[in-house]
Amino acid sequence: MAGNRKNELKALFGGGLTPSEPGRAPETKSMPEGETHPASSGDAVVPSRSASGAVKAMGLSLGAMTREVEEARALRQALSDGERVVAIDPDKIDASFIEDRLTLDDRDDEDFAALIDSIRESGQQVPVLVRPHPDKNGRYQTAYGHRRVRAAARLGIEVKAIVRTLSDDELVLAQGKENAERRNLTFIERGLFAKNLAARGFDRKVIGDALAVQKSELSRLMAVVESIPENVVRMIGPAPKAGRERWMKFGEMLQKKSAEEIVGDEMRYQRFRASDTDRRFQILFERLLRREKPSLPKPIDIKDRSGRVFARLGRDIEGRAKKIEFAKHVDPAFIDEAVSLLTERYEAFLKGQPDDGR
Repeated sequence: MAGNRKNELKALFGGGLTPSEPGRAPETKSMPEGETHPASSGDAVVPSRSASGAVKAMGLSLGAMTREVEEARALRQALSDGERVVAIDPDKIDASFIEDRLTLDDRDDEDFAALIDSIRESGQQVPVLVRPHPDKNGRYQTAYGHRRVRAAARLGIEVKAIVRTLSDDELVLAQGKENAERRNLTFIERGLFAKNLAARGFDRKVIGDALAVQKSELSRLMAVVESIPENVVRMIGPAPKAGRERWMKFGEMLQKKSAEEIVGDEMRYQRFRASDTDRRFQILFERLLRREKPSLPKPIDIKDRSGRVFARLGRDIEGRAKKIEFAKHVDPAFIDEAVSLLTERYEAFLKGQPDDGR
């Protein structure tokens, strides 16, 4: 199966989209200044993979290859619909008006670093989708492909893009659809995306469609992100390993008295700031968890006249006696005698208590 996918990927990216002259790579045409939509599809510029790029594709993981195949199919569909790929200066492209990703102190994550290396070596294989900016003439707004735009800007190259006239709803749905298909937004990023959409006045139906979630799951997402201050979310970052259950528990613990102060204090420590996003979540989560579960009181040692411990009295959280453990050296005959004595003393104790009617 892997071999078939590799061959399909090679066919799709190795000139299978449109014919090109033998031995000559197709040129990328820039959109003229001020043009907001391609006038014709006849001069469509299509990404081609160089020999080194094809070799690199053969080494991709099965999941990555599958994703690129699906993206290539989408590109072919766009081209068949009369759209074309153009090259745009990344400085002319603004981000979507809805944030969907969290970054940690402007650090590059491993996936983004790998994306930059891939584009540097093989070029940008999949175009981004942009729309003419609704408020700024000559500029564009990203529907999806934010990371590819950033990578191109970092490399100082133009971005291959499909320009499409989109309404706000259509842009949000396109943005959400790409995120859902790529499965690379974490739980808290999806929650923040939903929160930002709601703040912009989008109704629950559009938000649910953008995230491809049912109403119940959307309610959980919204509840969690509303229970955690946004500054805390941004300080933690995407935390891909945290998962829904622990984010939900974290939100619940933050509702307790003084919990936000404890978290705020913890976030000031250097060990927190020096940690990666998953470790940051773990530090705060464990700190609040310790607060919810107080440590048990230390057991009381029972010693003989020489100071040797022969028994230990364990207590519960409220400080009440819970169990007595005798040391291994204690004679079993003494333990039997102690049990008998305890029984007698307990009976005497009960007789001395006021009658409660039982």
